[in-house]
This record gives sequence, C-alpha cells and structure tokens, in this order.
Amino acid sequence: MRHAVFVAPFGPLADPHRLIDLAVAVEASGWDALFLWDHVLRRDPAVDVADPWVLMGAVAAATDRIRIGPMVTPIVRRRLVKLAREALTVDALSRGRLTLGLGLGVDTSGELSKLGDPVDPVERGRMLDEGVPVLPALLAGEHVEHRGSHYTVDDVRVGPPSPQGRPPLWFAARADARRPVRRAAAYDGVFPIEMDAQRYDTLVETIVSTRGDLAGFDIAVRVDPGESPPAYTDGTATWAVHAWPEIVDPDVLDAVVAAGPPT
Repeated sequence: MRHAVFVAPFGPLADPHRLIDLAVAVEASGWDALFLWDHVLRRDPAVDVADPWVLMGAVAAATDRIRIGPMVTPIVRRRLVKLAREALTVDALSRGRLTLGLGLGVDTSGELSKLGDPVDPVERGRMLDEGVPVLPALLAGEHVEHRGSHYTVDDVRVGPPSPQGRPPLWFAARADARRPVRRAAAYDGVFPIEMDAQRYDTLVETIVSTRGDLAGFDIAVRVDPGESPPAYTDGTATWAVHAWPEIVDPDVLDAVVAAGPPT
C-alpha cells in the first residue's frame, strides 16, 4: 500500500512557495505522492485558486522521489494537444513521476457553465470516451490521426518523450458505475468515488471481468487524512489517497504530513 497526500491548491495553498514547501515535507516524511485538485473556479465565498499544472512543474523540480498528479483533470475543458504537452513536460521534468488522473469534471462552482464548456453529463461522457484513446497515443509519442465529433488531430506528434513510455492514466469513477469503471480498467488505475463495501465489490468485479485480473492495475481509495483504508479494500487497493478539504488549516496539515503515512 502506498500513501498520497491530496490537497487543493486553494486559499493558503494557492501560494506556490507554500505548496512547494509542502511537497518537500511530503517527500521527507516518507509519503509516496502529492496529488492536486484540478479546478479553475470555486464556490462562494471566492477563494484564490492556483494552477495545478504550473505547481506540478515546480514540485517536480523541488523533489526527487514522490509521484505527482492531478486528481482529476477533466478532458472536457482542455485541448488534447495542450494537455499532452503539459503532461509530457511535467513527466520529463520529474524524470517519470507523473500519474495523470482524468475524469468528467463537475460544474459545482460554474467552472463549466460560466466559461462556455459543456455541462450535460451525457455529452461530457461522449467527449471523454472519444478523447481517451487519442490522448494516450499523443502521450506515447505516436503520430496521431483522428477526426471525430469533438476532436480533430491531423497527423500530430508531440514530445518530449515520456521517461515512462507513457504516464499511467487513472480515471475517477463512481464505484458502482460499470461503464466508467470499464473505461478505467482499460488503462492503469481507478480513483473511486461514492464508495462503500457493496459498491467496492462491484468495482473490483467489473475490473476483473474487464481485465482478467488486477495485475498491474492501481485502485486508489480516498481516506481521511492520516487514516488507513477500510478493511473491505484489503488485498485489492494499492493506494490510500489522504484527502484534505478544499481549504485547509496549514498547521494541522503540516503536523499530519510530518507524522508520515500510517504503518
């Protein structure tokens, strides 16, 4: 079991220097990853929001061991080539430590509707389904030809090459949502939400029926800071993602990080 610190670059952590100090402490205290929320707006009362991709580049330069990643980036509000360029640059800067989390996104604070992006979940699901096969090909350095309903990529190849061949792709999915879980099972990992024992059993069953087994596949379960995953995930979950609220008390965060991950 590996352990990640999962925070939002909002409020106090929108200060890039504060976030870099946190990343250094995460690595020094024996944690395995620092993951960041990827949002552009937050609900009232308005709070400062830093760009996670710029921050991940800074964290990559300031650390040597921990994995880095967004949990999760919505394809629906990104150009595929821009996302691929950013991901490959962070991956190269970190020497192969990027884990790329992807999902549908949410409109909680109007970050889709207020900026003209699609809100309908069916349309967003179709965009994700279309974009997902294209993005890994770009990340793998292939020449990509694609013309679809939402995306056009006409004989494009991007670099620098990934030190990992391709960064691993994790997908957010409700634990009992079979189609999104099958989408995740086709790649490298799942970040389940709305999880309980019954839903988790359904998630594992769906992954195994899609892949054949769990070999080489990550299940990253969300836990309260400093806690261990629930017993029903024993033997199947590979990551505990210690999820902090969107606005943190920096002193409490520092204390939990300094104590290191649960043993």
